[in-house]
Amino acid sequence: MSINVTLFVQMIVFAIVIWITMTFIWPLMRGAMDEREQRIADGLTAAERGQSDLLEAGAKAQTIISEARDQAKEIVAQASGRATDIVDDARAGGEAEKRRQLEAAQAEIEAQINRARDQLRSEVAAIAVAGAAKVLAREIDSSTHRDLLDHLASEL
Repeated sequence: MSINVTLFVQMIVFAIVIWITMTFIWPLMRGAMDEREQRIADGLTAAERGQSDLLEAGAKAQTIISEARDQAKEIVAQASGRATDIVDDARAGGEAEKRRQLEAAQAEIEAQINRARDQLRSEVAAIAVAGAAKVLAREIDSSTHRDLLDHLASEL
């Protein structure tokens, strides 16, 4: 055989192999490559969506944290105001109790003063009666009368 016939047969075999490859094998490979390409594209899309969801979740978390801080500040302000109200109420109650006790003490002092005055009046009356009895019982001369009055004055 000559080289030309061998070359010609090899070209025909090569053309048949190319035709079989293009007809049967290439579509299978192309389908697998297209499927893989689609999976990669879907994965990239999902990754981008996940990234945007992550950013959105981060923004929501910051919003929630900000709202929680605002609520905490409001609660602290309310608690502070309530504490101030309680202290003011306690102070007012203490002042009222102090005034009540002071008034009660003043009333007690007035009552004791009145009792002491009454007792002093009764004692003065008794001394005056005793002094008058002594004066009437003795002779009335000026020196005796003066001594009795001095003595009576010293007792008062």
